[in-house]
Amino acid sequence: MRDDVGLTAYLVNESRARREDLAADPLAAEWISAEQRGAVRELWDEFAAEVYPHDDLVVSLRGRVVLETLGQALDKRGDTVLVVCGAGFSSYPWLLPFAAAMEIDLPHIVAAKQRRAAELRAAGVLDQRKVEHVAADLNDAEARRRLLDRIRRFADGRPIAYVAEGLVFYLPPDDARAVTGLGVSADPDSLTVVSYWPSATADHPVLEAQRRWFRRRSVPEDATYLTTSDIAAVVGGPVENHSPEDLQRRYLGEVVVPETELIPEHVAVAGI
Repeated sequence: MRDDVGLTAYLVNESRARREDLAADPLAAEWISAEQRGAVRELWDEFAAEVYPHDDLVVSLRGRVVLETLGQALDKRGDTVLVVCGAGFSSYPWLLPFAAAMEIDLPHIVAAKQRRAAELRAAGVLDQRKVEHVAADLNDAEARRRLLDRIRRFADGRPIAYVAEGLVFYLPPDDARAVTGLGVSADPDSLTVVSYWPSATADHPVLEAQRRWFRRRSVPEDATYLTTSDIAAVVGGPVENHSPEDLQRRYLGEVVVPETELIPEHVAVAGI
């Protein structure tokens, strides 16, 4: 694990592994080897003590609504292909029968994911379906142009379900909007699912604590905040928004932890 934004991939995985029933991700605990899991748990415990202890709730709810939304896309068109930016150690390509899947992340996260996927296939934990792993610097406009061309070739005229999860708030504003719009840039009829921090939460106390923690871990503390109007303008259509409290009501039947005590990560859906 490096001290950079890639640390969030490990935090997210540990959060889902702790609440795999809520996340509906039975593979979550498999992505980190037994040799590494102890260090990842220590990192998570440090984050919980210094930032907030509910990341397992927020991240698992996020994963659950993403998974269900992707399932709806497949119900409409069985030939849908999946493209995930900021894939980390997510399991979506193995949890749903997509015609094809592409995962995009930082080079060292992609390398770690490929190694572990090969180990899990050899152990019979993962099936042999092909997932295309792509390393890309999403801060770089030319890299995004190359990625967009690659997504178009990959989709080959098939419908696209595009996910940008746990990512855009770590990018500068113009880059965040560009990454949000990659799916519709490849195909205007794409499903887009993007998690984001609303502009109204810029002074949120949990985000303040997160920034302090990030400073020590060489993670950029600057953040991009969006509104549903911003996202609608990028994707060219209406947006359905899901807050952490909305998702608690949906999957838990009640609000267990108010948003004032959580990282205020919302999930926007367009094109479903």
